[in-house]
Amino acid sequence: MRVLLVDDHTLFREGIALLLRPLVQPLETWEAGSCEEAVEVIEQRGAADLVLIDLGLPGASGLEGVRRLREAHPEMPVVVMSSADDKDTVLAALDAGAMGFIPKSSTSAVMIGALKLILAKGIYLPPSVFLAARNPAPATPPAAATSAAVTPMLAAAPVGPESPAGAVSRRPADLGLTPRQAEVLHLLLQGKPAKLIGRELDLSLSTVKAHTSAVLRALNVTTRTQAIVAAGRLGLRFDDV
Repeated sequence: MRVLLVDDHTLFREGIALLLRPLVQPLETWEAGSCEEAVEVIEQRGAADLVLIDLGLPGASGLEGVRRLREAHPEMPVVVMSSADDKDTVLAALDAGAMGFIPKSSTSAVMIGALKLILAKGIYLPPSVFLAARNPAPATPPAAATSAAVTPMLAAAPVGPESPAGAVSRRPADLGLTPRQAEVLHLLLQGKPAKLIGRELDLSLSTVKAHTSAVLRALNVTTRTQAIVAAGRLGLRFDDV
């Protein structure tokens, strides 16, 4: 696995590289101290299997870096790791195309758990995103509320007032979604554009758009970012996708 670490602190990059080694083998880590360097590394070596990027970078901002990397390589997962983890910052990162957000204030155990989930193509969100979230999903009965634990293939907040411990997670079928719609939702949550989703699932662009409209309606949202938060609250599991 090839992982690109983008942070202007060499010590932090080296520390993350050490954390990753027990999780993934074989592992090749690339490093960059700015968005400009990250773009150069990708241009020289090709797409990475995972990009971990800080927001507070010299030159172009980390958010701009996320946008540029996702636009150039939509299949490449980009995850933000930042010391700023307020709700607006997390949502801005998701809007830019990030498929996860790990606060630098996290413990090593939380960070390792988040990285495991991300490497399994899941999405990790910190608790702050569930606090008075923008355009929240409709309320659900307690039995269907978001799980407090990280669920396979999609993250729920590890702790949060709207994700009580012991709550039951849900599957796409519980929302009335077909298996194909569940596949589209899974890829949509990863930030993949309609053309790439169609290519992966061998579907026409019009069919992908129709399925996308259906899954957004099922979650009562209108954007991918809102869908991620809503799916996290519901503790959606994608074990069969």
